[in-house]
Amino acid sequence: MQALKQKEKLDSFKNIKINDFTYDLPDSKIAKYPLTKRDQSKLLVWENGAISESTFQNCVDFIPEKARLVFNNTRVIHARLFFRKETGSQIEIFCLEPVEPHDYQLAFQEEKQVVWKCMVGNSKKWKSGILSNEIEISGEKVKLQAERILQEGNTFHIKLSWDKPFTFSEIIEHTGVLPIPPYLNRETEASDEETYQTVYAKIDGSVAAPTAGLHFTESVLSKLQQRNISKSEITLHVGAGTFQPVKSEIIDGHTMHNEMVIVPKNVILDFINSQNKIIAVGTTSVRSVESLFWLGQQLENNTFDLKNPEVSQWEPYETEAKISTKRSFQNIADFLEKSGRDSIQFSTQIIILPGYNFKVIDGMFTNFHQPQSTLLLLISAFLGNEWKKVYEFALSHNFRFLSYGDSNLYLK
Repeated sequence: MQALKQKEKLDSFKNIKINDFTYDLPDSKIAKYPLTKRDQSKLLVWENGAISESTFQNCVDFIPEKARLVFNNTRVIHARLFFRKETGSQIEIFCLEPVEPHDYQLAFQEEKQVVWKCMVGNSKKWKSGILSNEIEISGEKVKLQAERILQEGNTFHIKLSWDKPFTFSEIIEHTGVLPIPPYLNRETEASDEETYQTVYAKIDGSVAAPTAGLHFTESVLSKLQQRNISKSEITLHVGAGTFQPVKSEIIDGHTMHNEMVIVPKNVILDFINSQNKIIAVGTTSVRSVESLFWLGQQLENNTFDLKNPEVSQWEPYETEAKISTKRSFQNIADFLEKSGRDSIQFSTQIIILPGYNFKVIDGMFTNFHQPQSTLLLLISAFLGNEWKKVYEFALSHNFRFLSYGDSNLYLK
């Protein structure tokens, strides 16, 4: 009987219709560029059904005292590499995630060659052969080559090699282009180098910015400290899948992308000891800390995969949560202590849908998201049908939408 109820519950989530999560977004509402001053963006505050409007520089006034904010400190890399064949055809290689070595940090430190999972633009014009580019780093000419290893669906494993002892991080920094969201319908400009990174970005790996964090300035961070609002940093390397539209009529037909998450041990301990509200900065932080709960549940159930820790897309809906959040985090802390690790690294494919029971967060900062997107589904999971009221308010009060747009703070 219990198994039947669990299956019926799972089916109800899988049968959610994406058409129920749409709204009319005129192109004029999409911010093509950010404001000159990050913290001058508008701020919509939703708290238990009440909506108010302010500017982001005043966000501290709305955050509960002694709350803990969770920031994603990932940094956007120059992931777009361009090569030209002898025939004149331009080939774009969009680096998604490392394959050999699989670890991001090790991949960026490599000084000879790497293999990355990539999307390839104009791939029909590049069936075989080695592409070559000559670049210059610190006055030295470097030959960069690209070779197709294998195809996996619509992505490829590409071997990138070079002939001088520079790190891969230096190679892409000098030859690659910073990716910006496709819906901006423009090329990357020099100003994006600064404006499309958070002021606290540290760890290379993302191909898209955790955009809720773009509004923060050193001034706002200083105000948080003065108000005794704690700060925790995690790392989720944002993948290109964040822009992947839901093309199926029901969510069951949509496959979520995997993203790598790193959470330091001290953050886990902070969560265990915290008696105050936890507020995630951005949907990436939401997905990271909520995924943590399910890892702790795996440790409780002895289903944790030591070699490849992962939270799958449907795990929260297939598994009954039988332990407290504190117990879950304690399981992770104990695991890290026993294994002598200072952080937990895992991949998450979690999809957060309306009806999801949040285990960790009490609030979130986020931007306004595209119609019929998994990000809008996540917002609806937190707000319920109130998301419609929020978006109607924003559209009628001249808020700016998407990555370079204005901000929201949702609190319960």
